[in-house]
Amino acid sequence: MKTDFKFSNLCGTVYRKGNLVFTPDGNSILSPVGNRVTLFDLVNNKTETLPFENKRDIRRLALSPNGSLLLSVDELGQTQLVNFRKRTVLHYFNFKDKVRDIQFSPDGKYFVVGLGRNVEIWRSPGFTREFAPFELHRRLAGHHDDITHISWSHDSRFFLTSAKDMTTKIFSVDPIEDFVPTTLSGHRSSVVGAWFAKDMRAIYTVSDDGAVCVRRFRPRGIEENLVFGEFPREESGKRTPTVWFTEHRYYTMLSARVQSASFNPGTSLLVLGFASGVFGIWEMPEFNKIHSLSISRKKINTVAINPTGEWLAFGSAKLGQLLVWEWKSETYVLKQQGHFYDMACIAYSGDGQYVATGGDDAKLKVWNALTGYCFITFSEHTSAVTAVHFTKGSQVVLSASLDGTVRAYDLVRYRNFRIFTSPTPVQFNSLAVDPSGEIVCAGCQDTFEIYMWSMQTGKLLDVLSGHEGPISGLVFRPDGLSLASSSWDKTVRVWDVFDRSKIVERLEHNNEVLALAYRPDGKELCASTLDGQIHFWDVLKAAPTGSIEGRRDIAGGRKVQDKRTAANNSSGKSFNSLCYSADGTAVLGGGNSKYVCLYDRRSGILLRKFQVSKNQSLDGVQEKLNSKFMTEAGPADLIDSDGIDSDSEKHADRSLPGVRSGDKSNRLLKPEVRTRAVKFSPTGRQWAAASTEGLLIYSLDDTLLFDPYELDEDVTPDTIRDLSRKGDHLRALVNAFRLNEKYVIREVYEAVPPLDVVLLTKDFPEAYLERLLKFIGGIMESSQLLEYHLRWVSGLLSNHGTFVKTRSVALQPVLRMLQRGILRLHQDIGSVCDKNYYSLNYLLVQGKRVGEAEKEESGDVTMNDVFSGFDDDVEVDDGSDDGMDVDDAAA
Repeated sequence: MKTDFKFSNLCGTVYRKGNLVFTPDGNSILSPVGNRVTLFDLVNNKTETLPFENKRDIRRLALSPNGSLLLSVDELGQTQLVNFRKRTVLHYFNFKDKVRDIQFSPDGKYFVVGLGRNVEIWRSPGFTREFAPFELHRRLAGHHDDITHISWSHDSRFFLTSAKDMTTKIFSVDPIEDFVPTTLSGHRSSVVGAWFAKDMRAIYTVSDDGAVCVRRFRPRGIEENLVFGEFPREESGKRTPTVWFTEHRYYTMLSARVQSASFNPGTSLLVLGFASGVFGIWEMPEFNKIHSLSISRKKINTVAINPTGEWLAFGSAKLGQLLVWEWKSETYVLKQQGHFYDMACIAYSGDGQYVATGGDDAKLKVWNALTGYCFITFSEHTSAVTAVHFTKGSQVVLSASLDGTVRAYDLVRYRNFRIFTSPTPVQFNSLAVDPSGEIVCAGCQDTFEIYMWSMQTGKLLDVLSGHEGPISGLVFRPDGLSLASSSWDKTVRVWDVFDRSKIVERLEHNNEVLALAYRPDGKELCASTLDGQIHFWDVLKAAPTGSIEGRRDIAGGRKVQDKRTAANNSSGKSFNSLCYSADGTAVLGGGNSKYVCLYDRRSGILLRKFQVSKNQSLDGVQEKLNSKFMTEAGPADLIDSDGIDSDSEKHADRSLPGVRSGDKSNRLLKPEVRTRAVKFSPTGRQWAAASTEGLLIYSLDDTLLFDPYELDEDVTPDTIRDLSRKGDHLRALVNAFRLNEKYVIREVYEAVPPLDVVLLTKDFPEAYLERLLKFIGGIMESSQLLEYHLRWVSGLLSNHGTFVKTRSVALQPVLRMLQRGILRLHQDIGSVCDKNYYSLNYLLVQGKRVGEAEKEESGDVTMNDVFSGFDDDVEVDDGSDDGMDVDDAAA
């Protein structure tokens, strides 16, 4: 069995805190999820979690204008410089203070960092590893309180800084003669953001009380507004005194506070997010309200606009919600939300394509394991979901909850079609379904009984009693002949659910049993106990076959408030979830620690130990604690020093002069790192863990990023064109995809004769099929060769239907792109046909009038002669209702 599993993706968490950043093309968005960064591809409907990790939760993200460099800054100012295209970390740097905002200049030469009340200008580093890539250009000061926002002018000469001191300052990157930093005041609350207008003739500032000011720039004593940066001079050479003035002051007229704001200079759109979950769009400088909508129940922490101004992105930290809204069509491009509380259980579908997760927020979510998107959420439960399970056909998913119900959901119609309940209210914490999907069993933690229902009728079939402690786990034997249950009464019992006359096997243990799992062949059973051991049993003989001592392997780090060291602490040293690999040669276990352990079954050797998170913002990650962070008021990490992360930010205790640290009685919640469930995919290529960070997916499939594909030295544009001219179109097209130059691919593609398309699609390699379909979908809208494209699509899908069916999940975004393109072309052609139809009718009517006029003048031309060239089904009124000819009527 292969053990080189690598971190693949992070699902279940879409946004934690920080700012959202669109890529320069506007098709993808970067979202900070804890100490990682997730990329959401909004066009291809895929998610990708970047492989690097910050030491703590990420506070700010900044992407260079060309999309090549990414700066990720955590809570304490420690920064990683990342080559965004290759997903590699180039350099580590520490700003030694909390970064309030960081922005690249439009030309990419500088980036500005807001550190407390000061501003630092740094030169942008290069793309290679350097000893000191960060070079400080200037350090500026002037604000009397923390900076909240930074924005650049379009010529990269000036930038604006907004702060809680209710002012906005204008700074220049390089010293300019006779120019001093300008302060814009007038707001009555802290300024959330400030931006230059596109023409550089105005500055728009927004404060958190909903006031929006339009500032203008002009020489003193002159009414004409000027372009900022072109300072006029007098005849003597001295710069003309200029002044900034407030031209207009507007108010949003909403009682809620403004939490976030963003401005798009190209479209002059101002978007504000409020603490009530409402956002609004206004057009500047007139402040015309375009739209407002309530999209969340909690405050909107961040707002971003893509470069074209079409999509708006919103993030809510309280709900872990990420929304992308297309304001013109008023539709959601993306609407994702993780579990509000911890994720408690997971289950893979039979084909490994879907992952179901249940959480303490009483919700059941189903995720696509390939794309990382949640496509359905069931919220019928009223209490925490404790167990989930797919049936064999993967069309039904079941969930057990502490609300006393087991629910079955149809994944075809997306509805809850069956509810299983007990005669008396109990709390279910384990679930099992037999391989046929006919029998559903659930164990409870208060009456220590196992309930058994029929899937078809929903009736209670039997109640299995005998345990003397809460049921901790249930699992059916793969052949469906028996059911195994584990309990806190230190036993594992094997039940024959179809023949109750047989004796129930009791497998005794020395400690409470926390989890159990069957080997895929059904001949062996493993169970984990509270003392950190994994016991193995021969099912047929009911005899132990071995054990693994995993107490030291699963032991995690030291928590902030622990009195004992990690080595002497007894908590978190047992496995609460077990799972066999697909081939049954390895066992995967997770517990209340930062580690997930993979053991070889035969030798009992620890093969790999995976650390699910290195985020020091979580409790229990560090092995040793530094005593210097222990204060008289408790651990320094749990003290809200400045209120920046608390909901009561506006009410931080700073009543005494000189007090900067806030009230030491305010406490922050530090989540504990742990793994509540682990599960292997039925394919054996990946496994998933439900952790504090979210749904972590580790995979054997290596997804390397590269532009060329199987490139050789002989593959050049000239050789490809020669092959195309010689008539070897198949080799030319394949080599063009290897080179991966779009203009060469299009040139070779359009050079194929239409009559040869059907024959060419039969021999086209399946390795390049996805690339060709994606290419056709991309050029279909801009090309006029409609029938030609349809021939290609029809031939490829007809000749490679089996390949497309087997890889339907991977090809789903490409097929959806083709479908959208074909439907759009169908609508366009339909509208053109309708327009031509009405135009022809108009010409017919005009021709009729001309014919009548000529007939009246000459008297020898009939209407039938005029319209003899038209179709027979066109009706023409010749005025012969009374039965006489036109000539007679005219006479």
